[in-house]
Amino acid sequence: MTPFQSWFHSESRRQFLGRGVNAVGFAALASLLGDRAVADDSTGANAALPRTHHTPKARNVIYLHMVGGPPQMDLYDYKPLMRRYYDVDLPDSVRMGQRLTTMTSGQPRFPIAPSKFRFTQNGQCGMWVNSELLPYTSRMVDDMCFIRTMHTEAINHEPAITYMQTGNQVTGRPCLGAWASYGLGSLNQNLPTFVVLVARPSNQEQVQAISARLWQSGYLPGEHAGCSFRSSGDPILYINNPPGVTPEVRRRTLDGLRRLNEINHETVGDPETHTRIQQYEMAYRMQQSVPELTNIASEPESTFRLYGEAARNPGTFANTVLQARRMVERGVRFIQIYHNNWDTHANVAGRLPDQCRDVDQACWGLVQDLKAKGLFDSTLIIWGGEFGRTIYSQGGLTPFNYGRDHHPRCFTMWIAGGGSRGGQIYGTTDDFSYNIAENPCHIRDFHATVLHLLGIDHARFSYRYQGLDQRLTGVEPAHVIQELVA
Repeated sequence: MTPFQSWFHSESRRQFLGRGVNAVGFAALASLLGDRAVADDSTGANAALPRTHHTPKARNVIYLHMVGGPPQMDLYDYKPLMRRYYDVDLPDSVRMGQRLTTMTSGQPRFPIAPSKFRFTQNGQCGMWVNSELLPYTSRMVDDMCFIRTMHTEAINHEPAITYMQTGNQVTGRPCLGAWASYGLGSLNQNLPTFVVLVARPSNQEQVQAISARLWQSGYLPGEHAGCSFRSSGDPILYINNPPGVTPEVRRRTLDGLRRLNEINHETVGDPETHTRIQQYEMAYRMQQSVPELTNIASEPESTFRLYGEAARNPGTFANTVLQARRMVERGVRFIQIYHNNWDTHANVAGRLPDQCRDVDQACWGLVQDLKAKGLFDSTLIIWGGEFGRTIYSQGGLTPFNYGRDHHPRCFTMWIAGGGSRGGQIYGTTDDFSYNIAENPCHIRDFHATVLHLLGIDHARFSYRYQGLDQRLTGVEPAHVIQELVA
């Protein structure tokens, strides 16, 4: 269905006549232009006939968000010089009066905490990785594209994670997955376009709240919001018919609800009424598709050798990543996975090994699995948090343990597949992993690059709301980082 056909479908007779000559003129123009009007539509907002501004490199996205902010200098931003600075105060010339959180702003000093973990140089690209905690990841660095100079203005979790997901620190905007759904539409009419999974970390020291506002559609139509799958039990509450309700009864019930909603739309004209109708119909179709999707019993033993034994356990990160691969196979456009407990204000030595153990083999297995199934080149994998951590210690410091506060001025993310440039190491930070030395990458630039890989020009991709053409990348300058694109 083209946008014009969708418009005609949603308009009631009363609304059509109420628009008068404007409606008639618009209908006449639509009949004259036909599908050419779709080709001229710069928003790309057509689910049945996706509009892209150039040939896309990726058609699916798996976004792995590490909630809390992984410590970049303990994982991917190797700083061997810091061993000489152990317990030395961070120089003022490095800090440069940077805003601090209330958790460390009252500290009498800021002692430098070098990473206690072992790094090795890997692959043809020569990327230094914490191979002690990430032995699997270190084996695939030539498939990964590292961004060491991500930065943000947000220093606290709520605005920072909102910024990373929606392009704005203020809540109420559509997230990246909703924008992808709006612009590219569905690849499978029996499953949602945008699915969210919240993985359960094996370490539960400091689990943060994760709210549904992170996968909301904001001012976009409600159908583009993420559909959250539960980690245990029924994937979606109430999707199965209750005892005594047959599929035939459910079908008659939905048909009656549809007629009532159509009457309501005829009277009120709220477009969200049609969103509700579509949601009911999607739920009905999902009664057959979701149980098959989430049943991993059919997976061969080789799958669990790839992802690890934890993939058998519902709710683990490995299990959710395996589910993500199954969703990509079945045409889910965008899968968002949240993994909690990366907010390492203390006990890095105790908590970080558990966090890395959760994600290391699973991420490696995902890449190998997608490659084997011919899906790696068309699936963009994103890994990262909402900010990084400080080189100085929060609280007590020993050579064997320390904590790290929030740090927005530089942190590391990586992407793989989906047309990204494997083996690329973008950006350089100073010796303290505190400031960017060259090639910064702001969140806006990152979003622009992701949209580019999906075939969308961020500057031409907008939605009219409250009289403004709203964009994921906002109104401030943003550019595609071509060095990240293959």
